[in-house]
Amino acid sequence: MRFGALIAPPLLALALAAPAAGAGADARVAALQVALRAQGVYAGDVDGLNGPNTAAAVRTFQARAKLTVDGVVGPATRKALGPLGRPGLGTRSLAVGRRGWDVASLQFRLALRGFPSGGFDGVFGPQTEAAVRRFQEWAGLVEDGRVGPATTLALAAPPASSPVTFAPPLFVPYTDGFGPRGARMHTGLDFPAPHGTPVLAARTGVVTVAESIAGYGSTVALKHELGASTLYAHLSAILVQPGEKVAAGQPLGRVGATGAATGPHLHFEVRVRGAAVDPLPAFR
Repeated sequence: MRFGALIAPPLLALALAAPAAGAGADARVAALQVALRAQGVYAGDVDGLNGPNTAAAVRTFQARAKLTVDGVVGPATRKALGPLGRPGLGTRSLAVGRRGWDVASLQFRLALRGFPSGGFDGVFGPQTEAAVRRFQEWAGLVEDGRVGPATTLALAAPPASSPVTFAPPLFVPYTDGFGPRGARMHTGLDFPAPHGTPVLAARTGVVTVAESIAGYGSTVALKHELGASTLYAHLSAILVQPGEKVAAGQPLGRVGATGAATGPHLHFEVRVRGAAVDPLPAFR
């Protein structure tokens, strides 16, 4: 019996039990967390979840700003938060040069829908514009890099999910999942494993990338059906060539720590027409 067969069922059970990434997250709470981070009173993840750390940070800020310490983020607290405390998303058009609560909300919504723009900072710069353009193309909108009513409405739709299923690329427990990490978005799953461990194709597909990519290091990407693709990063060796058709379970490369990696692991992503989606629900 394959080693993977021994531990695949617990991984599948975990995938079935885990809530969708971003479930319960609120872009307004994420914008609040960005503003609180800028004030130096919040150091947690910008995850859009109004938990005890966020509530404590609000009270700390209110006390420091000499406001009523009630934990309620009303007009006075929003005003005291400065440029990142206002205005709400959808109240104005957004483009390069804008800064505020609405820009942070936009960045968070883009990230959860698979189009991260770097750090969540509430500043509409070139990276945010590029993410907006990618999302607009994906959503079939006019690709102008500006955020008006049509783009705002499209961002309110639920995130995409994979139309096909996958086997895990490594039969080991994963660590970091899909979702916010600090003030950035982690767009896949990390599988720590010994250096040189074979990395397996999660589904039959065609190799579209087999090269080094900035940040990702040595990377392989596969194209599957129905617009789905998978990405395998930080490899120590690549075992396939662009254009090659590979079968599910075929070795694509070996675990490494190339690119922006602090130790040997596989960074695995699933994308749907270019949008990064949570891989866990797609595991069979």
